[in-house]
Amino acid sequence: MNPSTIWDRVRTHRFGSTLAIVLTLAIGILIGTVITHGVKGKEQNNPSADATPLQMPSPQKLSTAFTQIAKEIEPSVVNINSESLPKKRRPGTGSGSPPAMGPGQGDDSQDPFQDFFRHFFGGQGGDDGGAVAGQRSLGSGVIVDPKGYIITNAHVIDGADRIRVNLMNETGQGQGHPATVIGVDKETDIAVIKIDPGKTPLVAAKLGNSDSVDVGSWVLAIGSPFGLQSTVTAGIVSAMGRNIVPNRQFQNFIQTDAAINPGNSGGPLVDMAGEVIGINTAIVTGSYGSEGVGFAMPSNVVRDVYNQLIGPEHRVLRGSIGVSFEPNPNPALSKVYGVDTTAIIAAVRPASPADQAGLKVGDAVTAVDGKTVKDSDDVVNDITAVKPGGKVTLSIVRNGQKMEKTVDVVDRAKLYKDILGGESEGGEGSQPTESKLGISIRSLSPAMAQQMGIPAEGVLVTEVRPGSFGDDLNLQRGDVILQVNRQPVNSDEDFNRIVSQLKSGDPVALLLRVGRGRNASTAFVSGTLP
Repeated sequence: MNPSTIWDRVRTHRFGSTLAIVLTLAIGILIGTVITHGVKGKEQNNPSADATPLQMPSPQKLSTAFTQIAKEIEPSVVNINSESLPKKRRPGTGSGSPPAMGPGQGDDSQDPFQDFFRHFFGGQGGDDGGAVAGQRSLGSGVIVDPKGYIITNAHVIDGADRIRVNLMNETGQGQGHPATVIGVDKETDIAVIKIDPGKTPLVAAKLGNSDSVDVGSWVLAIGSPFGLQSTVTAGIVSAMGRNIVPNRQFQNFIQTDAAINPGNSGGPLVDMAGEVIGINTAIVTGSYGSEGVGFAMPSNVVRDVYNQLIGPEHRVLRGSIGVSFEPNPNPALSKVYGVDTTAIIAAVRPASPADQAGLKVGDAVTAVDGKTVKDSDDVVNDITAVKPGGKVTLSIVRNGQKMEKTVDVVDRAKLYKDILGGESEGGEGSQPTESKLGISIRSLSPAMAQQMGIPAEGVLVTEVRPGSFGDDLNLQRGDVILQVNRQPVNSDEDFNRIVSQLKSGDPVALLLRVGRGRNASTAFVSGTLP
């Protein structure tokens, strides 16, 4: 091959290589342009292209106010298990009749608060066998004395045969400290129980002054909702002086939106100073759960009740003169009667000290012992603070004329024994005495029958001694005995006369009225007297 031919081939190869390189670069530039254009297009269509990525802030110390208060008060809050022994089921009465009622209670279906004194802090149950399992109530309490004294709600321990208390971090079936009842005040739903902690040191909570509480103040509710011990919830005071139970005195509550649920009952409501300013008692709910409306008994009321319950008589002694006031006072009422106070007498109890002193319906009370009152709560509080046997001077306005009346003060429980179930004075009504059946009964007055929504006939069972013949028959508090061995009983005299003639080995058949209101029914129970 001659040199010229070789050179021509070299030039041709170089030209082809150069052309390939040029074409490759052109294609690369074109592709790059297309890609770049596509990316820019996407950036233009991305609505978050200008977003700034979030950054994790440096750790910082948050407020520890709630934490510190919870740590201080939690060792003083206890879990309470109250249990009643198993009872035989009565034919036709479901799981048994309800307990005796307090004033203001009626048929469950008519109660907007679902009879919370029995249901709110439940945990009650039964089985499907031939016997009703022991009812169990799960509630809370607060230690107020390192010697073992605990404040809780009366409805937490009502009717209990056994009460056990678990301290903080104590859990487990059958564990806990056995407790004894020191005293109960059903009018405020407050009870005092006591445990022997042994060598376990107890931490007592500090009681605060509920009069210093304002609407909007932060509070903590501590207890064992649904058995979950040492649960803390926070909220504010929503209102003060709430009267949520119609026609009931001493039921002026602190309202809070701190979550309160079944099991919180008896636990403390605590302010930001770590002091107990209330005892959680009730909720208004359509679902048995917290809906942001809870109620606590103010600590100032609790203190007064506690101090009397730990006294020699273990009961609250309240003075009374025998008058009642309009439960829902209206300013229009004051205008009609021409007074500045809403404490206008709505009823005077016959033969009461007020009746004997000449007080009348429509009298407006303006002062008690010279102290001006603004409403009926002031009047009631001032009178109940006077010991029975004392006197009070009421300044009243009647038909525009001012006058004063000096009135004797008597024991409220005795004056209203037919409603409150208190002790009777000599010669006034009947005293509950235990019969050979092992039960205590009381004549059923018209007022009591009206409260129960049943006819005024028979005698009311007030106590049943465990292990007695009456207990074997499954008699329960609140039952009404209509007949004993086919003989009608309408007074304690009737009952005692018939029962006194019974002897060992005699058959005994009782006709009872069980339940209340529209749920009331009759049933027979019978057995052989041992």
